[in-house]
Amino acid sequence: MAVVDARPIIAAGDEPFETIMAAVAGLGELEELVVLAPFEPVPLEGVLSSQGFTYEAVHLEGEDWQVTFRREA
Repeated sequence: MAVVDARPIIAAGDEPFETIMAAVAGLGELEELVVLAPFEPVPLEGVLSSQGFTYEAVHLEGEDWQVTFRREA
């Protein structure tokens, strides 16, 4: 499993997309990617869905979200 905590990247005013996509590229066939974000990353869910991933989004405390991406079988 790979984890990308996008919260500090976004808090610094940067865009986490490249970091997340690098993590996706490094995933093994059955590995999951967990993204932590300060909002539900709906555009990312769309991008990875179009690349064959399913996802489960969970609202954490406050404004934080955890989204787990898995490749479709």
